[in-house]
Formats: sequence, structure tokens, C-alpha cells
Amino acid sequence: MSKRKVLRLVALLSIVAMLALTAVGCAGTDEDGTDDGATGGEKIKVGLVQINQQAIFFNQMNEGAQEAADEVGVDLTIFNANDDPAKQNEGIANFVTQGFDAIIVVAIDVEGVKPAIKEAKDAGVMIVCVDAVVEDDAVDCQVGVDNAAAGAEIGEFVVDYIEKNNLTNKNIGVLGALNSFIQNLRKDAFVEVVEAAGATITQTVDGQNRQEAAMAAAENLFTAQTDTEIMYATGEPQMVGAVAAVRSQDKGTTVKLFGWDLTAEVIQGIDDGFVMGVVQQDPKTEGYEAVKACKTLVEGGTVAEFIDVPIVIVTADNVEPYRAIFK
Repeated sequence: MSKRKVLRLVALLSIVAMLALTAVGCAGTDEDGTDDGATGGEKIKVGLVQINQQAIFFNQMNEGAQEAADEVGVDLTIFNANDDPAKQNEGIANFVTQGFDAIIVVAIDVEGVKPAIKEAKDAGVMIVCVDAVVEDDAVDCQVGVDNAAAGAEIGEFVVDYIEKNNLTNKNIGVLGALNSFIQNLRKDAFVEVVEAAGATITQTVDGQNRQEAAMAAAENLFTAQTDTEIMYATGEPQMVGAVAAVRSQDKGTTVKLFGWDLTAEVIQGIDDGFVMGVVQQDPKTEGYEAVKACKTLVEGGTVAEFIDVPIVIVTADNVEPYRAIFK
């Protein structure tokens, strides 16, 4: 029996004690998986533990991961945690017990996921984290955006917008997802930059990473803070909710939106002149690079500890290439 298989057998005993294992459904496609990763043979098996499959961002990441898997010849299985941190831990544990060679984790809770990641690493599984940074020795590679740096960058963009337009009203509302570690990094870095430049954060509201909740939160902010003419949204559901709130409140001529992640609705907001700048990540490349890193690591190669995927701030001047993606 190989050393890796022995390690997995030992880890299985501790995983059973730590988690109540549930069926992941790794063989075939169902509501928790989008690919058949149980094809057997000698192919490297990679599991991707995803946050959800509602957001365009995560679906693009899945597309990039599958593209890389097809290109380099590995079996990929995607587990959908449906925004539940406990289910992410269960998914990781099940991938270990089913003999996967590497696991990609898009963590919801960067602290809560650590025990499951450690168990997987102790079993000889390679660990690649995408997007959310998990600071732990068990992680072999991190792929994604420096969220704090990008939050600061969009903050500087807003400061420049205020200065170039000679705005005297520097009141900014923030629409966040306060349960998201990543989006809190984006929020905090943005706030630090704009406050240092003399802007005032009038209110921070919680969109809960759900479009309906984000729309209601934005509407409430507009009602409570009538002198707020700039809003910053920290992620896709918040940005879409903010766009919807601007339309429902007829604020298109008085409120300007800045934030993260394009969608068709957000691009229409750019066209209509009230969405001014959007941080656009490249989730497809993130998924692609993560799978390639897994294959290299399993085969005994080395990869960078952090694979940086750059951002672009999309405006009316450079939105055209993105229209085909977000039809």
C-alpha cells in the first residue's frame, strides 16, 4: 500500500470523528456536482469545493476549472456548498475518503475551514485555495486577487472621480456582505482610502450576499441617507441589488455606483450613466490556474505560493469586450 493511501486511511478515522459525513454525489452530475469525476483509471482526481452556483462569478470559475481539467487530462468534480460553511467541510472530508488527489477550496469561512483542510493535508491531499485567502500551512497554493489591494484601488478610483468632478458632496454609502471575509477586506480597504481623502461613510448596510436582501438594504440606505450620492458595493449580489435599488428609487440622475463584478444588469447601469466603475476579476482564469496547479503539485512539481490574477476597473470606456460574456 502506498504511503499516500496509508495516510488517507489514517486520516479517515479522524475525519469520521470530526464530521458527520454526508454523500457528496461525486459520481455523476446532480445538484451538488457539475461533473463526473469518478471515471476511474490513473487520472488525477481533483475536487472543487465551491461556495454556490448561483453567482456568475462562481460559474465562470467552474468553467475555467473544467477547461483546464479537459486540457491537462484530470478528472474534476465540483461540489456546491450552497453558501453553507459546514457543507464545505463535509465536502472536503468526502473528497478525502473517496481518494481524491487534490482539493480546490473557495472558502466561505476562512477560519472554520481550516480543520477540514488540515485533515485533508494529513491524508496526503494537495490543497489549493482560490479567492478567499486561507492562511494555514496546509495550503499548498493560493490563487486569486489581493482583495485588500483591489479594495484600495477602487477607493483611489472613487477619490479621483470626486476630485475630477469637483464634488463637494463626499458622502458615500457602503453596501457590503458582512458575513463574507473577502468582502469585508474589500470594504475595509476601500473605507480607509476614501476616509483618508476626506470622504464620509454615511452608513454601511448588509446585503447578505443575496440580491433581494442587497436591493432592500440599498433602498433603506437611500431612504435614510438622502444626502448620499455615491454607493460602493462589495460583490456581485450587492452590485446587482444596488443597481435595482437605484432604478426602483429613481436615483439614476443623483446616485453614482462603484463596486465589484459585472453582470448584464450592471453593464446596463454603465450604459445608463449611473454605474461609474466596477472591479472586474477573472474568475475563469482563477479556476483554470487552480486546476493546473493541482496537477503540478500531485505530480511532484512546484508552483508559486500565490498565483495573482489581476483585476480591471471597468468603465464606459472599456466595457465593450465584456458585453459578449454577460449577454
